[in-house]
Amino acid sequence: MNYNETVNWMFQQLPMYQNQGATAYRKDLTNTILLAKELGNPEENLRCIHVAGTNGKGSTSHMLASILQESGYQVGLYTSPHLKDFRERIKINGIEISEDFVTNFVAQHRRFFEHNNLSFFEMTVGLALDYFKKKQVDISIIEVGMGGRLDSTNIITPIVSVITNIGFDHTTFLGNTFESIAGEKAGIIKHKIPTVIGQYTKETKTVFERKAVENEVALYFASDNINQDYDSPLLGNYQYHNKKTVLQTIQVLQSTTEFQIKEEHIANGFMNVIKNTGLQGRWQKLQEHPSVICDTAHNADGLQIVLAQVLVQEFKQLHIVLGVVNDKDLGEILPLFPKEAVYYYCKPNISRGLDAELLMGKALTFGLRGNVYNSVSEAYEAAKKSSTTEDFIFIGGSTFVVAEIL
Repeated sequence: MNYNETVNWMFQQLPMYQNQGATAYRKDLTNTILLAKELGNPEENLRCIHVAGTNGKGSTSHMLASILQESGYQVGLYTSPHLKDFRERIKINGIEISEDFVTNFVAQHRRFFEHNNLSFFEMTVGLALDYFKKKQVDISIIEVGMGGRLDSTNIITPIVSVITNIGFDHTTFLGNTFESIAGEKAGIIKHKIPTVIGQYTKETKTVFERKAVENEVALYFASDNINQDYDSPLLGNYQYHNKKTVLQTIQVLQSTTEFQIKEEHIANGFMNVIKNTGLQGRWQKLQEHPSVICDTAHNADGLQIVLAQVLVQEFKQLHIVLGVVNDKDLGEILPLFPKEAVYYYCKPNISRGLDAELLMGKALTFGLRGNVYNSVSEAYEAAKKSSTTEDFIFIGGSTFVVAEIL
């Protein structure tokens, strides 16, 4: 199989949460441990930073990678989901894994995947760890897919663990209280491995502190300790907290490892994060007059911050291109959207996409008025056609909506 055939096979043959949702979720690490053994346990030869959290994992991971790149290191970066191409998930110093490596890896291990019924995510984690080991990276930034305790990435033993924040997302799997979700995220805390907490509440702090005591872990609360800010092209208001988390993590690296990271590397890492890593979809400006912004925020905590930033922009009329996946709690997110906007409802082009008619019907109960369109691109074009140069267009609700625009 060539690269396109290989990727299509991966998407179609193996359970994939990005497309299928709940049916793709695995509740233990058995298959990942089996795969790691098949690959010669590459995780044992890697130095990693493990990043979990409800929101901000991707931005935090990319900023950490950029700073370490500026410090002169070869940095592996594993994140999910991808926006356009599967290879976005696995990079070294901003360069995506090669098509040949992906096809050869799948060809070599396909029989094992099929025999053990590995999920898409399990296989992809194995691919990333194998790639980083063979390329002998200096350090790998590994982003958790969902939760932490039972996530496939949790076979690694990092040099630092990071939990950005706790919010309500994937509650079917992680629980419906802050304490239960924090408990799942805290599953990445390992014995005597320093751990950075980005944001916390009274309830979640107790969970983290208890887990830290059990594992003899030095715990660092970034929101309490870091006040310095740095310029960055990542302009979403939520990046303020992510940058504090990154800075605390860098301080831990500086004090507990031999990694040499200077002030200039930190400043340049923040400033060059998009250039160094290719990060997209975070309060990303697509054009001016009218201003068009897209953002991948998709749960209540993330959307609340992003929509607050939308509403302080200067505009004559607000237009919102909105699509979601079918397992989204609409009763939780739709009340966050402004009634004064004009809505362009659409379905992201994946099997999990929620029918735009259903989305509009539910949105009308919250006073959000607009029309249904056959695709994301059609909705976007209609928004642009209806806008004046003084208007503002926001595109979001789902990573997959943003992906189709980009």
